[in-house]
Amino acid sequence: MIVAGFGFRAAATADSLRDALAHAAGERKVTAFAAPEDKAQAACLSELAREMGVSVRAISANDLSRQQTPTEAPRVRAARHTGSVAEAAALAAAGPGARLLAPRHISADRLATCAIAIGEGA
Repeated sequence: MIVAGFGFRAAATADSLRDALAHAAGERKVTAFAAPEDKAQAACLSELAREMGVSVRAISANDLSRQQTPTEAPRVRAARHTGSVAEAAALAAAGPGARLLAPRHISADRLATCAIAIGEGA
């Protein structure tokens, strides 16, 4: 299972997410998306998931905070108790033993981040 984890601001659009995903995934075939549970139903994420034919996994705050991420953003740590929402969401959704294939990439408009993890699934 290859999971694209997303972190994004309220102003993000499907284009914001698409741009971050393109940079993070490259040619990899993503099989699922993941985002914090309070953003998993966002219109921009739902639109992109429908377009790509993948499901969205909602990741609890507790599961986000348990992930070790290579990126350490102090603002994100204070707000979400993890270094990178995108990395933590991807790792949590990919399941035990997951590893990052790509650390977070930031969209050109700076409204979204995406990271890619591989694992056996939760």
